[in-house]
Amino acid sequence: MSRFRLAPSPEQETALLGHCTHARYVWNLALEQWSMWSAGRRSYPPRYVQQARQLTEARAASEWLRAGSQTVQQQALRDFDQAVTNFYGGTHRRPTWRKAGIHEGFRIVGPQAGRVEKLNRKWARVLVPKVGWVKFRLSGPLPDAKSYRVSRDRSGRWHIAFAVVPEPIPGPGTGEVVGVDLGVTVSAALSTGEKLAVPTLTRGEKARLRKLQQRLSRARSGSNRRSRTKAAIARLKARKADRRKDWVEQISTRLAREFDVIRVEDLRIVQMTRSAKGTVDNPGSRVRQKAGLNRGILASGWGRLVQRLEHKAAGRVEKIPAAYTSQTCSRCGTRDREARESQAVFRCRSCNYTTNADVNAAVNIAAGRAVNARGATAVPVAEKREPQLPTSA
Repeated sequence: MSRFRLAPSPEQETALLGHCTHARYVWNLALEQWSMWSAGRRSYPPRYVQQARQLTEARAASEWLRAGSQTVQQQALRDFDQAVTNFYGGTHRRPTWRKAGIHEGFRIVGPQAGRVEKLNRKWARVLVPKVGWVKFRLSGPLPDAKSYRVSRDRSGRWHIAFAVVPEPIPGPGTGEVVGVDLGVTVSAALSTGEKLAVPTLTRGEKARLRKLQQRLSRARSGSNRRSRTKAAIARLKARKADRRKDWVEQISTRLAREFDVIRVEDLRIVQMTRSAKGTVDNPGSRVRQKAGLNRGILASGWGRLVQRLEHKAAGRVEKIPAAYTSQTCSRCGTRDREARESQAVFRCRSCNYTTNADVNAAVNIAAGRAVNARGATAVPVAEKREPQLPTSA
């Protein structure tokens, strides 16, 4: 997507929030209808065509719903129908409820999405149904898109995102291969020896965030003070997310330009960040530990980095099974779970090779498997060593 900062006036912001409310209301009604259906019933739940007729009847009976844009409301039904199709296809999870303050947005598709004009070098504007011309900051080239989405984040910022297929970045043509090991302490370790870390909040910003969270815990529910504190916390978290996204864009662009083949770990991030349930005797300790690990994984931006690499280096990204890559010596191929002495140190007890643990795993990933035959790894092996059977494909 090509995403820009929207700059609506106070009157336009009220109208945009109304569109968000209508889209969320229609989505939740469609979800309620679909959730009432069970496998034992003879009739099937209504899909888009039938729900579109029901929407027409609801708009005729409800003045509040009729005051909104029919385009926005119908598109919410189309989006829900696509979400149901994706769920049945096994590619996405079950559609969930949309909540006020969290899911604020709507989508415009079709000829109305093409009503975009460039004003000057820094500004452009878009014609939103029943809102009028809304300006947005032109921070990049204006794309030729057939749909866009207007959204509002928790910090109160408005954005417009145009759905376009990004142009892939050509490789250098030198045949260079790089392995990327993903971690929490070191966000991305490259087989070249470089260690990269996602930028986060500064020490002062972290201290302010802790104070705001303490203030939020003492604030009365529904008070103005609680609302202001929540907005301040959202602004700090949005700043952290912006830095992470910018880091991902820079690193993915650099890797796509410098290497012809990019090999990354094939990690199941969704399963890795599932909540822990604890035990009957001790239901809380493991849950707290797992929650901290989940936050570290999500803050490292693994999924977004791999996704952007696949966009920018289309056809040049290979996913390698992560099994035993951190336990295998990249020089001699010996697998030993005791070789990783700490988070940062890897010392092979067979050949006494010592290096950074994350870089060692990245070299194994660059080789395409944890243990290779003689001469296949990025680091030279002993010439008289017998070939070793691979432990991962």
